[in-house]
Amino acid sequence: MTHAGPTVGFTLGKFAPLHAGHVALIETGLAETDRFVVLIYDAPETTPVPLPVRADWIRDLYPTVEVIEGWGGPTEVGDTPAIRAVQEEFILKSLAGRRVTHFYCSEFYGAHVSRALGAVDRRFDPARTAVPVCGTAVRADPVGLRDRLPPRVRWDLLTKIAFVGAPSTGKTTLCQALSERFGEPWVPEYGRAYWEEHAIDRRLSPEQLVEIAVGHRAAEQRLAADARQTLFVDTDASTTRVFADDYHGGALPELDRLAAACAGRYDLTFLCGDEIPFDDTPDRSGVGQRAVFQRRIVADLLRRGRPFVTLRGTPAERVAAVEAVLGRFRKWESLPDRLLAGD
Repeated sequence: MTHAGPTVGFTLGKFAPLHAGHVALIETGLAETDRFVVLIYDAPETTPVPLPVRADWIRDLYPTVEVIEGWGGPTEVGDTPAIRAVQEEFILKSLAGRRVTHFYCSEFYGAHVSRALGAVDRRFDPARTAVPVCGTAVRADPVGLRDRLPPRVRWDLLTKIAFVGAPSTGKTTLCQALSERFGEPWVPEYGRAYWEEHAIDRRLSPEQLVEIAVGHRAAEQRLAADARQTLFVDTDASTTRVFADDYHGGALPELDRLAAACAGRYDLTFLCGDEIPFDDTPDRSGVGQRAVFQRRIVADLLRRGRPFVTLRGTPAERVAAVEAVLGRFRKWESLPDRLLAGD
């Protein structure tokens, strides 16, 4: 089968999640055709990961790929005439007249979908020998097979937990304890070491506060590579933004952007209470200032509409409270009201 004009590759699937096999197929298609299009199915029966999240994995990794979000696609699978007809109808409707010259897939349906599209049947590694992985296996063992996922995908599948609060509210102690309890990495507060090295007259410049927020996010990405399911994070950019208000009465636009992104960056946020004894160190400004900072941090969380759980009591009591919340938390599902009870 020959096609005049530019070649257009096409593939489809749930990408639940996007794994090394998908990556190899997409990159092969990109290398062999002039343009490439991907149709992603909604697939609520297969995965709780929202369709736009899965679509963004491909958009971010492959900006030249056109991604079509296939809301309401058929859920029946099989090789019967009725199922083939339903699937072909949905595919053609989703393409909305787009011309396709090559259909890429690793499954049996490559034959009938290619015929329906009038495209070359480009079957890719159907025996899974070149890239021995499949979505079913990854969903069954996401921890054991996490090395088959791109870092961008692994980041989204992790549960990221931010601990915020004024200085000397026990964030570091709690993160260390939780890291040991769960056997997962934790991200130290980047700004503390930075302040000790760079502060002049107990202050940092607006530009330096941006450097802290950027450096902290980079540390999160590095340590996420060692995480299996959970990443504990000591402080975030929203707290750095509060310091900018205290130091300078405002922040640079980049720090504003990073602080605003915290609401979507972390799955859970815990506020460490300030009822514990104050531990005075050179980078802290006294118990009175701690109380002011705590109020400012709470106000910032509320202003941004960012749900949080307040932790009080001893370190052991706080660890137990976090563990109880995690036991009820299900990523990609609505946060149950009971998780926020009492806050």
